[in-house]
Amino acid sequence: MSGEITAEATEASTSIRTQPSTRARPVPFAVTVIVLAGAVALTFLVSNYHLFQLTMLVGYAVAILGLNIATGYNGQISLGHGAFYAVGAYTAAILMSNFDVPYWATLPIAAIISAIIGFLIGFPALRFTGLYLALTTFALAVAVPQLLKFKGIEDWTGGVQGIVISKPEAPFGLPLNPDQWLYLFSLGVAGLLFLFAWNLIRGRIGRAMMAIRDHALAAEAMGIDLALLKTRTFAVSAMYTGVAGALSAIAVEFVAPDSFTVFVSIFLFVGLVVGGVASITGAIFGAAFIVFIPNIAEQVSKAAPGAIYGVILIAFMYLMPSGVAGLLRRLYHRLVPSSR
Repeated sequence: MSGEITAEATEASTSIRTQPSTRARPVPFAVTVIVLAGAVALTFLVSNYHLFQLTMLVGYAVAILGLNIATGYNGQISLGHGAFYAVGAYTAAILMSNFDVPYWATLPIAAIISAIIGFLIGFPALRFTGLYLALTTFALAVAVPQLLKFKGIEDWTGGVQGIVISKPEAPFGLPLNPDQWLYLFSLGVAGLLFLFAWNLIRGRIGRAMMAIRDHALAAEAMGIDLALLKTRTFAVSAMYTGVAGALSAIAVEFVAPDSFTVFVSIFLFVGLVVGGVASITGAIFGAAFIVFIPNIAEQVSKAAPGAIYGVILIAFMYLMPSGVAGLLRRLYHRLVPSSR
């Protein structure tokens, strides 16, 4: 991809005004190390149930990061990423259940299949922008659960009954139970994907993506191939979400069409906005919101948890319009003034 982006495209992308979140200073390396060390330490400090929640959080963070690549950094509004989440989950489940493929080997296969589907969907989606693209992807999210119930592929997908798989044991005789090992495994996969996304966004391709988001006409005039870059960006975004779906399927040990309704896409979009649009670290905060806030809302009111959830979401949007990452960024800038 990078070979087809000219030097003029790079100059155009840097000259076009970007959102504030793209100009933020990087998080200090020491902070990153402390956060990772704390995340690893949780393996031995919390119960298996909380480890399961954290594993789901890691998976959702990867999915939201994938959505952020397309929406936050490239301006393609998608309400259908739950479909790619389902594709990744079913790919892992089918390979593990029907072909005895090791759990770790299902991840690259889920990534490739999701990327191909995302690339193919990206072509017709290029004819739409803004709300029209959002509705097109929303239709995809609505259709996928019904397709998974189709009798013609029932032998593969398990139909409405779904597929049951087993949680992997720790390898090499490590003194870890399945929940501990899967959490650490998911954490390692997520770390690699976050690092890849960070390098992608900071590089020439990332600047071209943001140039298209901010001013597509000017970006095209400077030599950026809009169609090719947007479809490849959508493919990478789908790839991330597919890997996240595979991780979640392994953690839950079960997949079924009703587990991947359109609400999955909506929750991912909520996580994107709450965490912070065009923010890599915001994906973590958004994932924490969609994992823990529903439980908190139910504890506050078992009669109307949806109402409590809505109130909390409105409060977040009112108090943090740029997301949790945006709030933390402003606090960081106040505490650590710029040297310029």
